[in-house]
Amino acid sequence: MAGKTGTIVAVLAGAAVGAALGILFAPDEGKKTRKKIKDGATEKADELKHKVGDFTETVKSKFGFAKQDIEAGLNNLVSSVENKADEVISTLEKKLEELKKNAKADAPSAN
Repeated sequence: MAGKTGTIVAVLAGAAVGAALGILFAPDEGKKTRKKIKDGATEKADELKHKVGDFTETVKSKFGFAKQDIEAGLNNLVSSVENKADEVISTLEKKLEELKKNAKADAPSAN
C-alpha cells in the first residue's frame, strides 16, 4: 500500500511541476503568471487531499472488514471450544457414574 501512495504522490507532484513550468514559460505578465501558479498549486493540493482521503477511507474499510472477520472467527472458536468443553465434562460425568455403579456392583454385600 505504501508503494501505491508514493506513486500517487509522485504522479501528482509531477503534474503540478509540469503545470508550473508550462505557466512559467508561457508569454504572460509576472503577476498573472504568479496567480496562475498559485491557483494551479491550490487546485492540485485540493485534488491530492481528496485522493488521500479516498485512499484512507478505502484502507479503513478494508481493515474494518478484516477486524470484523477476525472477531467473528474468534467468537466462533470460543463457542466451539466451550461446546467441546461441555461435551468432555458430560462424557467424564457419565464415565464417573459408570465407575460408581461398577464399584457398587463389585463391592461385597454388607448383609
